[in-house]
Amino acid sequence: MSINDMELAAIEKLRPELTAYCYRMLGSIFEADDAVQDTLFRAWQSWDQFRQESSRQSWIYRIATNVCLDKLRTAKRRALSMNLSEPASSIMEPRDTLPRSAWIWPAPDTIADPAELVVQKNTIRLAFIAMLQTLPPRQRAVFILRDVFRWSAKEIGEALGMTSTAVNSGLQRARAMINRTNLQSDSLRDMDAYIDGQLLDRYVEAFEAYDIDALMALFHENGSLSMPPFVMWVRDRANLASFYEATRSHCYGSRLLPINVNGQSPAYAQYVPTGPEGTLKPWGIHVLEIKDGKIAHVHTFIESTLYSRFGLPSHLEARATTERQSGQ
Repeated sequence: MSINDMELAAIEKLRPELTAYCYRMLGSIFEADDAVQDTLFRAWQSWDQFRQESSRQSWIYRIATNVCLDKLRTAKRRALSMNLSEPASSIMEPRDTLPRSAWIWPAPDTIADPAELVVQKNTIRLAFIAMLQTLPPRQRAVFILRDVFRWSAKEIGEALGMTSTAVNSGLQRARAMINRTNLQSDSLRDMDAYIDGQLLDRYVEAFEAYDIDALMALFHENGSLSMPPFVMWVRDRANLASFYEATRSHCYGSRLLPINVNGQSPAYAQYVPTGPEGTLKPWGIHVLEIKDGKIAHVHTFIESTLYSRFGLPSHLEARATTERQSGQ
């Protein structure tokens, strides 16, 4: 049985939700993209083995899960900065880094969950992704399909080649492990559902002016900031103020473009000056965690390849950026 154009389109239509699934499994949008591409390629190659009496959904999710399990077999657990160390006791420009494979990275909101399911947005927030990475890979798959996508034990068993009893047992172990997990990032899992637009406007205004006092007024007293791939992270207003001052020469004159990431978390792409010509280059993606109307944490992901994945420009002209903002 060869695959025709209609069947090919039906498989391709699953790409967004498969990306959401693989991203939760792998913690990296780059790895998720690769996993989905591999999944679709395997599906096209083995279409003649697909039996019509089987569920197409279960069949392709089985392929996607196996691809993810293969990737995770030799991979180390990805994490957020605050789960790897205590906050910095001495404030300076960060130096020590870890490879890209060590970190959880943000994902654009163009990835989608199954349309027929009501999947809570907080299950793709960064702190939730960090929590998922603590689970063994197969338990992770069971937990995602049951507690996030709301599949039945029978459906999960068909997709993963497990009995319903084994699925339920794996789910119980996964839930127990999550209850025992005590990550520092867990404090960021219950953030505000409604974000005050004025708070975001004030953040952009304060950062672009590099007004440190105005920035500090937006943070909680114990607010924090992290900068993957740098290991160092900073907590408490006094330390944050010192850190912003230490990095003034690099960040002064930056511009922020609004984007949406990980369940519509408020985020901005930062562009920094490169020289006297006024051209601004990509620097970091700011993802804001808002609690009780103030900033609890800012993740600043310093990874230039994120910009193309998010469909962002490769550079900005300072004058054009200023004119565009003033005209809004």
